[in-house]
Amino acid sequence: LQKEIFEDKVQEYYSLRCVTQVLGPVYDTIKHAEKILVDELNSVNDNPVVDHINQNVFHGGNFHGDYVSLEMDKLKLSMLAERQLNYLLNDKLNQKFPPFVNLGTLGLNFGMQGMQFTATSTVAENQTLSFPMYVHSIPNNNDNQDIVSMGSNAALLTKKVIENSFTVLSIHVMSILQAVDYLNCEDKLSSSTGSVHQSLRKIFPKFIEDKTKYNDLKLVKEFLQTSDPVSFDHITE
Repeated sequence: LQKEIFEDKVQEYYSLRCVTQVLGPVYDTIKHAEKILVDELNSVNDNPVVDHINQNVFHGGNFHGDYVSLEMDKLKLSMLAERQLNYLLNDKLNQKFPPFVNLGTLGLNFGMQGMQFTATSTVAENQTLSFPMYVHSIPNNNDNQDIVSMGSNAALLTKKVIENSFTVLSIHVMSILQAVDYLNCEDKLSSSTGSVHQSLRKIFPKFIEDKTKYNDLKLVKEFLQTSDPVSFDHITE
């Protein structure tokens, strides 16, 4: 008996279908972390706190970095970009683009294949670095400091994860640029996206023949890190 089946995927993968449900909490987490860190940077964290007016000295714990540590542990995120990149480069999943958005000759050219290795290994490093630092409290100072926040360590690890994430995002963006050129759909992009596309193509031109990409990656990463972020404040107001 002949059976009719859906040729198109009925439901997209979570990395596409659930983007808003993933990025919404991420955005809220980042905004909350910003508020907490600004409060902490402007807080009184001396110990002891000397009240010269009332001639009193307070031996407290305002220096304790729990707020910083806990917020830093929540910011170590990079999985979504890697999963979307994998979808984009795997022709068996997307059924739209050549393998690795290879604009050259399949079997001879590599496209973005080599750069995916960098993205995957970088995300793997982030996963290792993302274990919560706060749980590593180790008593010291003759047990005077019997619970410590590890806030500085958490912040330094998060800084590394953020740096790594820009590498992954850059490779993701470079792949998207190749995909746009493959579809020849630049004229269908919104004005904002089209402007970004043009700016990025000036520093990372369309390529067909294989060449080293580390310098292109560096330039795209610098572009993402230094460009003014798009403001979504009006969405939440």
